[in-house]
Amino acid sequence: MSKTVLPTRPPTSSETTLRDKFAESIAGQSDLMDKLGQQLITLELAIPGLYATVLKFTRGDAATATRNQWLYLAFGCWFLALVLTLASLVPRHWRVDPDILRQDPAQKSDVLGLEDFFYQSARYKCWWLIPACLFFLLGVLCAALLVL
Repeated sequence: MSKTVLPTRPPTSSETTLRDKFAESIAGQSDLMDKLGQQLITLELAIPGLYATVLKFTRGDAATATRNQWLYLAFGCWFLALVLTLASLVPRHWRVDPDILRQDPAQKSDVLGLEDFFYQSARYKCWWLIPACLFFLLGVLCAALLVL
C-alpha cells in the first residue's frame, strides 16, 4: 500500500449543486412517468370524443360510421391503452431499506436500496406506458383507415 497522502478539498458550490440535481433527477423519474400517464389519460379520453364529433360534422345527420373491424379495433385499442395507462398509475408496494443507497447486484434480495427504488418504480411505470402509447397510436391508425 502506498503511504502517500492524497490532497482533498471541500466540494465547490457547483459540484454540490450538480450532486443535488443528480439526486433530484433520480428521485423525479417516477414523477415524470406519472405526469406522462396523466397526459396520456387526457388524450385517451379526448381523442375518441373528438373523433366522433368530427364524424358528426363531416357527415351531417347521417353521422353513422360503418361498423366494421376498423371501428371495433380503433375503440378497442383506445380502451386497452386507457386500461394500461391507469394500471401504470396504480400505487404499488415496494420493499425498501432506507439504510442502503444501492443494493448489491450479486445479492439476490427483494429489498431495494433507495436509488434502486426510484429506478425500479420508473421502469415499472414505463413498461405499462410504452404499450399504452403503442395501442393508442394503433387506434388512431385504425380510425384513419375507417375514414378512408
